[in-house]
Amino acid sequence: MIRSMTGYGRQEAAWKDGTLVVEIRSVNHRFLDIACRIPKSLSSFEEACKEAVQRHCHRGRVDVTLTINGARQGRKQITLDRDLAVQYCGALRDLKKQLRLSGRLDINTLAGVRELVTVSEEAGGPDKALLKLAGRLVEAALKELVLMREREGQALSLAILGHLDAIERARSTVAEQAPRLVEAAFSKLKARVEGLLQGPAVDEARLHQEIALLADRSDVTEELVRLGSHLQQFRETLAKSGTIGKTLDFLLQEMGREVNTLGSKANDAGIASTVVQMKTVLEKIREQVQNIE
Repeated sequence: MIRSMTGYGRQEAAWKDGTLVVEIRSVNHRFLDIACRIPKSLSSFEEACKEAVQRHCHRGRVDVTLTINGARQGRKQITLDRDLAVQYCGALRDLKKQLRLSGRLDINTLAGVRELVTVSEEAGGPDKALLKLAGRLVEAALKELVLMREREGQALSLAILGHLDAIERARSTVAEQAPRLVEAAFSKLKARVEGLLQGPAVDEARLHQEIALLADRSDVTEELVRLGSHLQQFRETLAKSGTIGKTLDFLLQEMGREVNTLGSKANDAGIASTVVQMKTVLEKIREQVQNIE
């Protein structure tokens, strides 16, 4: 089953006197790009979190957010950089003396220096029970996200199949009109040959050259066959599971080339209109394929 790259999963559970909340969002991206926003108390969990995402997702931008709401925070610890304070005071005294400044150097002066005092949680290692709970919630949220991606992928598949049918109908229309193109090309060739024959002499080499050129320009059989082959490959790939987005994108480029060649070879207003319709449908498919994993 194909997957979209857009999804959302959320899980929460009680933790002490609060809750631990896990939210995971994903959007389309060329590769797998994981961003984690995790509290300091769970900082050691980041690597395991990314590994869990990699097991479930292969492409897309995935944002994982873990939040602890209402729970008692760990005890804080204040650290004073005494050596820096001494250097700071010495530097200020020297500056005051050098510039003959007035004023007192006291504790209020040092209190405004952020680098002197840092506040952190007391060391003690991560809470194993909290880590275990976080791992369980992330796995559950990822399953929700994958389920949403699969549902949207199924919807994308149905829409794309409808577009492929529209291109196949347009291709059949061009195939039906192709013999008329050959007849029209033959009429033009006949008129040109008659014009050459009215001259004093016929340049047979030039005559053969004109015939080959017109035949090549008006024959769209090869393009129609290749377009049909690409459509079949596209359907077969769409029925597969796994990472298929890049393959589908490549097949779209190939179909676009064949349709462009059809338009340039078939010098016919009716076929030109059909080619424009095919290009419009291909663009719709391209927009949808950009969101397939």
